[in-house]
Amino acid sequence: MPGGPGSSARTSVRVVVVGDRGTGKSSLISAVASESIPEKVPPVHPPTRLPLDFYPDHVPVTIIDTSSSLENKGKLNEELKKADAVVLTYACNQPMSLSRLSSYWLPELRSLEVKVPIIVAGCKLDLRGEHLATSLEEVMGPIMQQFREIETCVECSATAMIQVPDVFYYAQKAVLHPTGPLFDHDSQGLKQRCVRALKRIFILCDQDMDGVLSDVELNDFQVKCFNAPLQPAEIVGVKRVVQEKQLDGVNELGLTLNGFLFLHALFIEKGRLETTWAVLRKFGYGDDLELRDEFLPVPTKLAPDQSVELASEAVEFLRGIFGLYDIDNDGAVRPTELEDIFSAAPESPWDEAPYRDAGEKTVLGNLTLNGFLSEWALMTLLDPRRTLANLIYIGYGGDPASVFHVTRRKSTDRKKQRTERNVFRCFVFGSKSAGKSALLNSFLGRPFSENYYPTTCERYAANVVDQLGVSTNTRNTMLSDCYTCSHCIGMLQMQGTKKTLILQEIPEDGVKKVLSSKEYMATCDVALFVYDSSVEHSWKRTKELLVEVARQGEISGHGVPCLLIAAKDDLDPCRITVQDSAMVSQEMGIEPPIHVSMKVRDSNNIFSRIVRAAEHPHLNIPETEVGKSRKRYRHLVNSSLMFVSVGAAVTIVGLAAYRAYAARRNASA
Repeated sequence: MPGGPGSSARTSVRVVVVGDRGTGKSSLISAVASESIPEKVPPVHPPTRLPLDFYPDHVPVTIIDTSSSLENKGKLNEELKKADAVVLTYACNQPMSLSRLSSYWLPELRSLEVKVPIIVAGCKLDLRGEHLATSLEEVMGPIMQQFREIETCVECSATAMIQVPDVFYYAQKAVLHPTGPLFDHDSQGLKQRCVRALKRIFILCDQDMDGVLSDVELNDFQVKCFNAPLQPAEIVGVKRVVQEKQLDGVNELGLTLNGFLFLHALFIEKGRLETTWAVLRKFGYGDDLELRDEFLPVPTKLAPDQSVELASEAVEFLRGIFGLYDIDNDGAVRPTELEDIFSAAPESPWDEAPYRDAGEKTVLGNLTLNGFLSEWALMTLLDPRRTLANLIYIGYGGDPASVFHVTRRKSTDRKKQRTERNVFRCFVFGSKSAGKSALLNSFLGRPFSENYYPTTCERYAANVVDQLGVSTNTRNTMLSDCYTCSHCIGMLQMQGTKKTLILQEIPEDGVKKVLSSKEYMATCDVALFVYDSSVEHSWKRTKELLVEVARQGEISGHGVPCLLIAAKDDLDPCRITVQDSAMVSQEMGIEPPIHVSMKVRDSNNIFSRIVRAAEHPHLNIPETEVGKSRKRYRHLVNSSLMFVSVGAAVTIVGLAAYRAYAARRNASA
């Protein structure tokens, strides 16, 4: 399969040359810059830029010479931080300079965290005597085993013009077509991200979806990536090479996925990384083997009180994907099936926090449809770019620009006294051990636990809430408990408009960080304040948090609907807490506390009530006494201005009438 160099987003490559004094650094740079044997070489060569067409990739190379003296160590370190690649030199006629590579230079580069390709250049090849003659592989093999960051090694001579351009060609190639993302030297195979990217490309090119690339599909792939068709004899040759080395790489229909992967592993082993990179870049991948930004048009320049949601077309696509992988049609996907869904993505996006434990699962640990869709809603809220990339990875073929819907500003929602949002973000505040985690667990249908594990970082729980405010697990339980009651079944089947609710638990230690950002608080649709109704201290701390949020909303103008949650209602209530919480809610103009007990599964329809509060963003916004005073003052000022405006208008009208009367009078006279 012939191929040429792939295009790169890079517009230049910066190569820094380092090594012991006298190893030939400056002579090497002078020779490549003048393309001739250097006659007079400066101690440190000035920065040199090779022309655009010096190498086939047409990307200019800037070469930086360095001094190895101690007084210039700071300057050397600065240059290394800006390097795209490093050429490390030793002198072929000086064995000590070779041993210094592993005893000093390579460990030094590691300590400086220089994480760029390293090209080892053995200079002064023409001066090496026969008594020092040995193969490059024998000399460098052990060093390359110890220091995997070495990309390649080459011997050269500036005075004899032997392989001088090759040194910097390998450096440029290592930057434009890096080995690291593609190949694992330890396992001598393709890295997992590379396999996943090539799998997606294979699936896209398998137009008839029969699991193989036919001769026609293989030729189309070649034309797309390299603008040159494969001749019939070339296709036969490609398949013959694969069949000889990979038994399952070819079948009667064409080239299999394993054969496709084998071909690219072969290209890399033979040093033709530019071929594989040309394919990857043609399909939108960057050096990190993720889709590049230009392929991911996500909404930008949003106001703090706007959010991003998935459009209905994207949601329907996800429903279809879920149904395709829910092989036993039980309404849930197993972990292995979920991994299959993301098998063409760089990795499963939900393997780590905050997504790993944020969706509704069955008792067997399988992700439900509501959990699946809610995870996507959560990822869209937090990282739209990641959502769009993963939609494309799993096969979304629609217009990427139409994947998202940008919500209306909350300030507008409050004026209109309604919202059009389908996804609501709810901050859950409260003192330690108040019951915040139990609330999130209940929302996901998980059993109550007596064990207390303090939450040390922000945690999310996302689920779908219907008009009755119950999640899938709860609904199924009610149906099984009351299967003879047609009224209950009928009520539960009345889905109405479903909303996705995202509960975000704010650890008490993280409250200050949240409240210090007006923009961050503006992303909140509803704020919950959870307290242990049996403990006075818990209520006092929660009241403090409520007042802080109310004050910030009054100052910023981003007032947030707030609800008080009196948790642990199965315990004996604290009389002072009950009285004070009722009084505070009345004084601040919000609903009375909602009493719940997750232990006895008495949720008091809490999740439906949260959604209802979010749907009416002008209600339940708490007011402090200071805020009320400001409002009265503004109302008084506005009323005064209105009176003055009306008086002025009456005066103007009267004056105009008098002038008209006077004009008529003068005309009649």
